[in-house]
Amino acid sequence: MAASLRLALPNFRHIEWVERTASTNGDLLARARHNEQSMARPWLLGAHLQESGRGRAGRTWQNRSGANLMFSCAFDVFLPPRQLPTLSPLAGVAACEALRELIGPAHRNRLVMKWPNDVYWQFSKLAGILVEITRAGTARLAADHHVVVVGIGINLEDARALSQSLNRQIADWSEIAARDVQAAATSTASMVAAIARSWSTSFSQAVRDGFDSLPERYACTDVLAGQHINVLEGGRIMHAGIACGVNTFGQLLVRNAEGETAISIGEISVRLQP
Repeated sequence: MAASLRLALPNFRHIEWVERTASTNGDLLARARHNEQSMARPWLLGAHLQESGRGRAGRTWQNRSGANLMFSCAFDVFLPPRQLPTLSPLAGVAACEALRELIGPAHRNRLVMKWPNDVYWQFSKLAGILVEITRAGTARLAADHHVVVVGIGINLEDARALSQSLNRQIADWSEIAARDVQAAATSTASMVAAIARSWSTSFSQAVRDGFDSLPERYACTDVLAGQHINVLEGGRIMHAGIACGVNTFGQLLVRNAEGETAISIGEISVRLQP
């Protein structure tokens, strides 16, 4: 896997794929914080099994070797702190766009994104993304220099078992491959390379040009658009209304009789309707 990725991702300065680790995000964060010398990025670290894999809001990531594709990437970004949260929905959009290119045109639009960065196949979760940010340690190059670590877990198999254990609809790549010839011919190395390349390009463009294009890109993948949603914090409904995309800060826009609210944090509860 690592050898294939080095050929596909020549601009990545360090690529490693291990049998098992606690958390690929955790490993890259630790490496960035203790990197006393300037080790050039991007980095990529994947694992067949993560023993303490993490999702958003401190959730554990259920995985089994061979049934899940799990890896993380570390990038240098030069952005003011107020813009850093926007990288989370941007990472979701970039991953969704990359995976869509691996599916035939007839089924491509069935792959969508749920704010802030979950990737769905129709109405079932296919992949989760965790974005974490740290300072660049003693190798910091400027006041706005940060290291962003993005991890993704993609279900390759076991969707039925996961749906039962988690009590919610889960999708896997084998389900997509059964419907789509192009998806069936896609290797796991191709999936990793496509997503890593899309993240790298998207983050570089954001640093250079800002986030003005994010609302339009997000709209092309948005599964929540026009849906009535509840925004939960601590199990309580804090906001309710119609989802209306995101702004240039990546905040979810929710409209109701009182007007439009920009949501930065919260869990989205929705009964998705076709």
